[in-house]
Amino acid sequence: MAPEMSSLHKRYDTLIAGGGLAGLVTAFELLEAGQRVLLLERGGDDTLGGLALQAFGGMCLIESPEQRFSRVRDSQALAWADWQRVAQFGDDDVWPRKWAQYYIEHCITDVRDWLRGFGLRYLPAVQWVERGEFRPGNSVPRYHVLWGTSRHMTHTLLDALRQHPRSGNLTVASRHEVREIEPVAGGNGGWRCHGLRLDGTAFEALGDRLVVTSGGIGGNLQRVRANWPTKLGPPPAELLSGSHLYADGQLHDAVQRAGGQLTHLDAMWNYAAGVAYPSPHFEGHGLSLIPTRSALWLDPTGRRVGPVPMVTGFDTYEMVAQISRNGWPHTWQVLNRRIARRELAASGDAHNPLVRDRRLLAFGWQMLSGRSPLIDELLDTCPDFIQAPNLPELIKRMDAIGGDRRIDADLMAREIGEYDAQIARGRRLHNDDQLRRIAHLRQWSGDRLRTCKFQRILDPAAGPLIAIRCRILVRKSMGGIQTDLHSRVLDAAGAPIGGLYAAGEVAGFGGGGLNGQSSLEGTFLSGCILTARNAARHIAHGR
Repeated sequence: MAPEMSSLHKRYDTLIAGGGLAGLVTAFELLEAGQRVLLLERGGDDTLGGLALQAFGGMCLIESPEQRFSRVRDSQALAWADWQRVAQFGDDDVWPRKWAQYYIEHCITDVRDWLRGFGLRYLPAVQWVERGEFRPGNSVPRYHVLWGTSRHMTHTLLDALRQHPRSGNLTVASRHEVREIEPVAGGNGGWRCHGLRLDGTAFEALGDRLVVTSGGIGGNLQRVRANWPTKLGPPPAELLSGSHLYADGQLHDAVQRAGGQLTHLDAMWNYAAGVAYPSPHFEGHGLSLIPTRSALWLDPTGRRVGPVPMVTGFDTYEMVAQISRNGWPHTWQVLNRRIARRELAASGDAHNPLVRDRRLLAFGWQMLSGRSPLIDELLDTCPDFIQAPNLPELIKRMDAIGGDRRIDADLMAREIGEYDAQIARGRRLHNDDQLRRIAHLRQWSGDRLRTCKFQRILDPAAGPLIAIRCRILVRKSMGGIQTDLHSRVLDAAGAPIGGLYAAGEVAGFGGGGLNGQSSLEGTFLSGCILTARNAARHIAHGR
């Protein structure tokens, strides 16, 4: 029996397909403009906000008051030079390049200051990530962390929607999955969405305009593998997903069938230190660690990754590339309790409760005393964490969890022993790239508290030993629907399709790929806000 078809009760000024951060921002800005809006969300009311409900809340901002507070001298010219070097734009990347320039010029006014208007704040200490490995990345610290994580930001926006003077103009249709879109009279007569409710009944919705804000493709690992960058070799046999379950690319295809262009789906922002999520929300769900700098990163046999050692904070893309090109199903981080207590962290709101709940004094004490509760939680609940009193026992347990008995115990012991011997000789005689990087990291105040001062792995006073099995974790799609600076979807000729817009991750965070092939990091949440506000401006005011 065919499902019953029903129509939502009226025609709206604007339909929004997707209730993530970009969808919420679009809805708020359109309410401000007096529009009648229908927001269609595939999940329940509790999923409004999408991946922003779970993210840590870091944003790349340029020439911010927080940077000036930390005595960081930044400029738009410096940021643009850094961005181009990392992005490696191609000759045809006209809109990604324009969006990148727009981001640099407007991220303070359109993102930071806009969020400050809701009472949101950033931690005063700006973090320095993606410094660059074989080429410079961020020349200065630019990674700003929201106080309260992005969950607080999301709930603040939801409260603003509920309390808005024109809240009656907003209809939120949860558990409505949009599967197809079609223009009415070429788009000038509006857009129609077709889909299914959770109970299997069909629905359709009609609006003068349609904004697609449905996220990326990272929740569909089959699609990720199909679009895996060819220069990285075959996709890894084991992948974890840190994306949203509903980020499956379904509306990418619907927009393409409607004439929109998809670009750079092989551009992805993945992480090298993924572990199984302790309480998974879906099959293959992973957690992104912020790995320690003082651990040794080993391949599946126990050999130290090299010749350039893997140290986080410099070039995430190159770390993933090295693992992928070698075809390793997993890698290992080997460390001790002292290193873990000072350096180990995990991304997301769930594993940063003191920041999420804005407990300032407790957070300050944690920075000084370490993160023992997180270590204990992961040792108890995550199958990729192992602890042992000595190296032979650790290797035995690593072999058991790896399931392939590939570890060469003598090789691994030798690699760790040589590294520890370097440290024991004293800093004047250090000749190891990881130790040089640790020395560099500790020069920045934001990293000094979180980085050990040349800690030996097998130091008896620093045990027990810990090993972490790491797999590549799929996170963000950096390519997607091609758009102009008004977030209008473009056709094959580069012309805007009447009444059709895309914002956020589904649009590659702007233009179908404003980051290019790699990222300065922290451009994703802010990219959702920037592209959504531009879409709403053009819809409301035609500019």
